[in-house]
Amino acid sequence: MDLHMIDDWVPARTRQDLTGLAASDALVAGGTWLFSQPQPTTTRLIDLSTMGWPDLTIDDDGLEIAATCTIEKLITGDYPAAWRAAPLFGQCARALLASSKIWRTATVGGNICLGFPAGAMISLCAALAGQAVIWRADGSEEYCGISDFVTDVGVTALQPGDVLRAIRLPVAALTEPTALRKVAYAPLGRSGAIVIARGRSDGAAGLTVTVSAGTRRPIVIDAPDAPTALSAVAAIAPHEYHDDAHGKADWRRAVTGHLAAEVVAELAS
Repeated sequence: MDLHMIDDWVPARTRQDLTGLAASDALVAGGTWLFSQPQPTTTRLIDLSTMGWPDLTIDDDGLEIAATCTIEKLITGDYPAAWRAAPLFGQCARALLASSKIWRTATVGGNICLGFPAGAMISLCAALAGQAVIWRADGSEEYCGISDFVTDVGVTALQPGDVLRAIRLPVAALTEPTALRKVAYAPLGRSGAIVIARGRSDGAAGLTVTVSAGTRRPIVIDAPDAPTALSAVAAIAPHEYHDDAHGKADWRRAVTGHLAAEVVAELAS
């Protein structure tokens, strides 16, 4: 869609170019959502794709994903064999209601910053203990867990003038086994609920279960054992689930319990 109300486009090259952002400014990387509908309050676009951030940085601590990294580059990256959770990247991408053509343009950071419940990159990064690297408007840098970054439907921890720089995934989570289940009203429809379980790579007891898509925000449950995890999923308050065209809250809550039982059983097998 052409955005006829845009007066200016600014290719950002340094952090200084990202200071003093106004309410009428919009950050753009892939732009797959931005250009999908009218943006009547936006008059200037700040292009992050010109910042030159490395898409993927692998080090001893884990993986840093630039906010401007496309979904395609994330899921086709070359990762260490010890990262047992790497297949989850593609599984989450396929849970996103988008074709492979969209993957080539849509960015990980854009998907997260929208804060939509069905944001598959939100599900992925929350499940793998991801930390958002936020460039605050005052020049500071702050780390925020993805499970705290998205606080409600379309609401995030970003304040006016803030920029999501990257997402850090710790090596401890990347080396652990995972299992994912999703459900939608239609075979290729937007996810109505996603549940991801992550075990322990060292054989220790305990697991992490992440509930998303069906809930207003990602909910991460760390439990010492499977029964405790499933009880915690069942205890998620009804108001945490949401209604929209892709699922009613009571249906989402019911299917989430079934999905949780399946991923926990898969890890135990």
